[in-house]
Amino acid sequence: MNSKPVLNRPAKRQLIITAAIFIAAVGLIVYGVYSGEASEVYQKAVHICLECIGVG
Repeated sequence: MNSKPVLNRPAKRQLIITAAIFIAAVGLIVYGVYSGEASEVYQKAVHICLECIGVG
């Protein structure tokens, strides 16, 4: 019984790299939310937006 692998080497390598980048991104997002960066970014965005329309 000769079964072929489902993924060849380049595809498997790309899948591993993609998964690693995804896990790192999620980890950094969670870190940013818990450290309070999300509210800081939101406040800056509101300030810039209000300046653009001439209210702030």
